[in-house]
Amino acid sequence: MNHLGDERLRSWTMRFMALLAADTPDQLAWLGKREEDTKGVVEEVELLCRVSEGLAERGVFKPEDLHNLRAIGRRLGEIDAGGRVGLWDNALATDPVWDDIRSLARQFLLTRLGDWRQPLPPPVRPHTGDR
Repeated sequence: MNHLGDERLRSWTMRFMALLAADTPDQLAWLGKREEDTKGVVEEVELLCRVSEGLAERGVFKPEDLHNLRAIGRRLGEIDAGGRVGLWDNALATDPVWDDIRSLARQFLLTRLGDWRQPLPPPVRPHTGDR
């Protein structure tokens, strides 16, 4: 992969980790009226965790970063099919697994940046099907 691709993946990972590390009220405010499926969020973060392996091989992430990302991936992998159903805002408010994920994301950011408190990524506009 080229440097630009690696940088985009690193940036994507860092933004998502900032969102996962945020306090629940901040996550819910970030979501606003958007309806994000829990399954989609889990799959996206699992993908980021898998991609991070290659990024670490190319020196984009350090071994300790990879350790924390693997822990997040393992915890996400423990979410059963029933825990992946429904909207993410409901899961954030009711499923304690997201407290574990939050803690692991905070540890990743603390190790990587020295502080887990990071600006949340700009919200993505919901897809309307219009061009």
